Amino acid sequence: MNQQNGMQLPKLPDADWAYTVLSDLKRVVREYATAATESTCPDVRKMFTDLTNSSLQMQGELYNAMQSANMYDTSSPVLRQEIQKQIQTYTHTQQQTQQFIGQRLSGMKQAQPFMAQPMGQQQSDSPLYN
Repeated sequence: MNQQNGMQLPKLPDADWAYTVLSDLKRVVREYATAATESTCPDVRKMFTDLTNSSLQMQGELYNAMQSANMYDTSSPVLRQEIQKQIQTYTHTQQQTQQFIGQRLSGMKQAQPFMAQPMGQQQSDSPLYN
């Protein structure tokens, strides 16, 4: 038992330990994948790819063990109707965002009519070029 200064420390449940390790494995997989992607040396890339694969293997095995021990609940099935509703909501939000951006961009163009033009295409009515 864990003791510190004569006091007994509470024991962390196995499920909490498993969640902690599972979260760390997920994080490590992301970091290894990033390292493999950014490496320029083929040997280093292979090393990080191998580490990614072994970490994915461990993560999968731990997930299966947790699920078998009823420590990990999978999400409940979602009704197709709910998914369609969310898609419609996100599509509507996307359309509104695109309209907003379009309005702002056209407003900026109207507010700045005298923007510099490319070389050789200066306005002839400008007193600077006559």
